[in-house]
This record gives sequence, C-alpha cells and structure tokens, in this order.
Amino acid sequence: MSALDKIAAHQDQYSCEVETLGQCKIASPVHHHEFIQEGERIFVSEAESYMKEMEKKLGHLPTFERAGPLPKIFHDPSWTRVGIVTAGGLCPGLNNVIKGLVEILSYDYGVKNIFGIRFGYAGLNPDFGYQPILLDPDTVDTIHELGGTILGSSRGQQPTDVIVDTLVRMNINVLFCIGGDGSLRCARDVAEECIKRNLKISVVGIPKTIDNDLQFIGRSFGFETAVAEAANVIRNAHVEAKGTAGGIGLVKLMGRDSGFIAAYASIANPVVNFCLVPEMAFDLEGPNGLLTALDNRFSAGKTHAVIVVAEGAGQDLILGEPERRDASGNILKKDIGEFLKRKITEHFKAKGVTSSVKYFDPSYTVRSVPARGTDAIRCYMLARNAVHAAMAGRTNCVVGNLGESYALVPIKLATIERQTISLKSDLWRSVMDATGQEFYFGGSSRRARVPGYMAP
Repeated sequence: MSALDKIAAHQDQYSCEVETLGQCKIASPVHHHEFIQEGERIFVSEAESYMKEMEKKLGHLPTFERAGPLPKIFHDPSWTRVGIVTAGGLCPGLNNVIKGLVEILSYDYGVKNIFGIRFGYAGLNPDFGYQPILLDPDTVDTIHELGGTILGSSRGQQPTDVIVDTLVRMNINVLFCIGGDGSLRCARDVAEECIKRNLKISVVGIPKTIDNDLQFIGRSFGFETAVAEAANVIRNAHVEAKGTAGGIGLVKLMGRDSGFIAAYASIANPVVNFCLVPEMAFDLEGPNGLLTALDNRFSAGKTHAVIVVAEGAGQDLILGEPERRDASGNILKKDIGEFLKRKITEHFKAKGVTSSVKYFDPSYTVRSVPARGTDAIRCYMLARNAVHAAMAGRTNCVVGNLGESYALVPIKLATIERQTISLKSDLWRSVMDATGQEFYFGGSSRRARVPGYMAP
C-alpha cells in the first residue's frame, strides 16, 4: 500500500494540518522581511497527475501550511530557551543546519539561550551525563566547513518521559530535532507527550536522511552532496576496471531500503553498467542472473564492467546469516558488496576466465564530507523556516522543501512509510538508459524478467 493509499484508507488518523501551541500574539522582531500571512497553504505536489489522483482518493486537494515568518509569533524571544539535537547517522550538512538555526535565532529573533544537546537524544537523558554546550554566532561561525556534527550524534530512542522531564528541568520551550525516520518518530513522541502534559514546547524537525526516503518533504539535505561524492568514487572504480583485463569495478553505496543514491550517482556518472537497488529483485545465477549478464557483456567484446549496488539490494540472495538490528531498531543489512565480490570472483575462476574485482565501499566517506553548493543552501533555508515555525508555536512538524517553496509537514505524514524508487518512474528509466543493463540481462532480448525492465 502506497503512502497515498494509506492516507486515503485512514483519513481519521492522518491530517495535513500542523499542530499549534496557541494564538500568536507577540509582534515579530524580524525586520526587513516580507511576512507570509496566517493560513497560507501550498499544494502537496506540483505534479498535476499526482494531485488529481490524490483529489480522487481523498475527496479534496491536500495542502500544507506554507513555511516562513509570520507578523506575530507565539514564543517571547526574551524568555525562549532552545535545544538543538542531531540524531542518527552522519550526513553532509548537519553543521550547516546547526549554524543556520543559531544565526536565525540570534539575528532575526534575538534569542540568547541556545543549547546544543550532545550525542543525540542520549544528551537529554541524565543517566548518560552529557553536558549541553551554549551556542552563539561566534561558536558556529565556521562549522559549515566541517563534516559531521559539532554536537555529536547517537542512535536509539531514549524514554520519552525522561526526555520531556529534561526539557522541563532546563526550561527549554523550543526543541529542534535534526534527524531521519527514526529520529523524527522520537521527536513526534516527545511533541505528543508535551501536548499531553499541556506544556508549551515547540518540537520542530529538520529532515536529515542521506537515503532521501522521507515522504512529502522533497529532497532531504545532504543527498546532493552524497551523490556528487559517490560519482567521484564511481569514476575511480571505472579507472580501476579499465586498468586490467576482465576488470570489474564494484561500488557499494548507502541505501538500506531506497536506492536513490545509487540511481542518481549512476546517472551523474554514466560509466556504470549495472545499477542494483533494493526496489529491484534480481537473480545471481541462471539465464537472467547477474553473473550471466556479466558474461554477456564480456562476450559482446567489452573488456570491463562497473557495478553499483545499494547496501539493501539482493538481501534475499544471502542465506544463513542471522538477523541483526542497530540501536535504533533498524535491521542491519547483510553485506551485499562482499557477497557479490566473492561470487563474481568464484564465477570467473570456475570458468577459467581472467578477471579482477576491485571493490569500493565509500559509505563513511560519502556521509562525512561537508555539504556543497545548492545542498548547503538548502540546509540554511530549512533551518530558517524551522526557526520561523517554532517561534510561531508550531509543533510536531518537519520542514519540507516542495519545489521552490517550503512547507510544514506533520511528522506523522513524513514518516508514514519510506519513500522508494518506482520501477515505472522516469528516474528508473533514466538509469536503464544510462547503464544499458537491460541488454545484458537475458542477452540481447528484452525479457520481462530483466531486473528493472517494465514489459510493455
């Protein structure tokens, strides 16, 4: 069931409306800015066909609240105390977002008390003893030049009641949560507990997921930088593959359940011959398997091949390994990269064919670099709009980048299910054209079993 179908089937449980703490009565201190007006909305999508489908299933055109500064705000800046937390895995742009939050709070609203929470949600659990750090524009002046996060991060959810108790004890009335699916679910639980206790605490999320797998928030920050970095690794794999007879460059990229980085990187540097993603089932052996596809490529006179595989692809092929989970409860994927390297090497050795597999696993390199170009700009703009939302008393929401606009999306909708690649999409057709892999799977014929090929 798609996210749209799930929303349509349970309209009593899902809403596009963002929760508010109360009426905005305080004149905004923001100067030299064109304010948006209370109640401004933007369409969930700019795609006309998608909106028509949503209107048909929902009975109305869904819209989100437009993000931006309001002429009146809820929280008094003089009394506002802010907490900023980064949770989950690292991602390009975390420091850019922290810098943006601190500067907008300081320069636009005059907020003086901004605390960086150390090492994720664990920093809001006194059992760990992590001390927060005071942030100001001088503290964050050049942090955007660094990868990672100056606050540190951690995986795993802490007890919600303990987190809220800490917020009350610290007199924090605005909490910014920078994180992905699991981290935002924790933020939602915190926001709901605050509302349950009648606490006037704004909890606003900034979407951090290098896999780009959140719903309704557009492209998440860090993704473009990750794709650019991955494209460089692919270039190196191509050089290595061409440097030896029967050379194969094998690159494993991040993507537990969604193969967006692998797909976009394969288009960004179209020297890739095979792109394997979690959304696409494929065989290893047999007439339509990957090993036969490699045979077909070499039989066609090619002397090398480049394979890009997302970490969550081909999990059904690796048998006999127990299930493992990380601290956030995510299933740890079996190592498809090492598995393919071994199987490909064994395959050509058994055939007596000269071959050499050069394996690249740049996951930590890709996620730990600083954000670049338009990606860095997106970080700052997400931070700006998160601050405007929080100061206006919005809560239990995440800032989304929809086209040229920014919107406030209820966390429950953003995390309704992971966004994945449709094998019928123009994106996937582009991958097929860039790689040409459908012509190697199953020989020269376009068979329905070809991975990623949608039969007419």
